[in-house]
Amino acid sequence: MTIRRAAAPDLAHLRGILARAFDGDPVVNWVIRQDGGREWALAWLFRLSLDLATPLGHVYTTHDLRGVALWTPPGRLGAGKWRQTWRLPGFVRAVGVRRLPRIVPAVAALGTKHPRQPHWYLSELAVDPPAQGRGIGSALLADRLAQCDRDSAAAYLENSNPRNTPLYERHGFRTLEEHRMGGDGPPILLMWRDPRGVRG
Repeated sequence: MTIRRAAAPDLAHLRGILARAFDGDPVVNWVIRQDGGREWALAWLFRLSLDLATPLGHVYTTHDLRGVALWTPPGRLGAGKWRQTWRLPGFVRAVGVRRLPRIVPAVAALGTKHPRQPHWYLSELAVDPPAQGRGIGSALLADRLAQCDRDSAAAYLENSNPRNTPLYERHGFRTLEEHRMGGDGPPILLMWRDPRGVRG
């Protein structure tokens, strides 16, 4: 399976993959509104994710555009976020004004858990639901993790769906902590991967 960097013409399609793949995600559905604005909120969330990740140059997809992985290089976490402050009204609309006092502190608390040690950060990994179970997610993971190993670089992710845990563990991730959004919300597993030795 060929893995390549996503190009600008791919992004609209990849937004759709992210929205469909995370449609039933427990944490995503805890964060975004669950009323008539939910569909808009879901689309907005992943448009923002791609808009933040694309300038960093590490959005990867498959040759047939069935999956997508968004990676942030070491030292670049938060890059460009200040330039995105004009999107704040969109965040308010995606969450819902009444839910802001609960959601904003919860999202901020999750951010404080982010490791300070240099690492590659996998912010999203998604496979179009009809194509799931065919090794696409595994291929997307393996591609970047092989580079991590060559560079002796660690990797980190926040696993918002426990059913994905075996996939990440097969690729060398281990759970550091189970964090609950808002203290009593859905669990999110904070997972870390040390680089594997590469034999020359």
